Amino acid sequence: ELPVGDMPDQQLSPHTLFTDHHERIFITAYRVSGSVQDAEDVLQSIFLRLIQEQERANVGINPESYLCRAAINASLDLVRSRGRRQMVDLDDSEDEVRSEAPPTDIDVYRSEQRRRIRAAMMTLNHREAEIFALRHFEDFRNSQIAELLDTSVSSVAVTLHRAREKLQSQLREYEGETK
Repeated sequence: ELPVGDMPDQQLSPHTLFTDHHERIFITAYRVSGSVQDAEDVLQSIFLRLIQEQERANVGINPESYLCRAAINASLDLVRSRGRRQMVDLDDSEDEVRSEAPPTDIDVYRSEQRRRIRAAMMTLNHREAEIFALRHFEDFRNSQIAELLDTSVSSVAVTLHRAREKLQSQLREYEGETK
C-alpha cells in the first residue's frame, strides 16, 4: 500500500516522476527485498499505479520521499507475503556479474548477515520496519523521517530504539541456531 501524502500544487506526470526517481526507487526496493527481480516488481507496481492515476494525487510536495517510502512499504509487503524462509540472498545474479572471483570468507559472512538482518526485519511491525529502513537503508535523519511520517522526532527515536533492540534479539537467536 502506498503512503498518503499532501496534495501538490501541480501534479507531476508519471513519466517525469519515473525519469527523476526510478533509480532511487529501484535501489530502495533492492535494499529491502534483497532481490533484483523483486525490486523490479516493486518499481513496476508503483509506477503502474501512478500511470493509472490511482496514487498520483498522493505524491505530494516531496515526490522522492513519498516514492522512497512507497518502495519500502511495497518491498516489506512483498517480502512478508513471500515468507521468511524463501528470502533471496542479497548476493544474487547482479553481484555474480560484478565479480567472477570466488567469494571470500568475509563475502560469505556479509551475505549471511544481510540475509539475517532482512529476515529479522520481518519480525518488526510495519511502522518499525519502515522507520528502520528509512534511517539505516536510506540514510534519512530522524527529523526527516518525523516530517515524512507526520510524527515527532522523539517518537522516531523511540521506535528506532525498539526496532534495534528487537533486531539485536532476533540476530542473537540466529547466532544461537548456527552454533
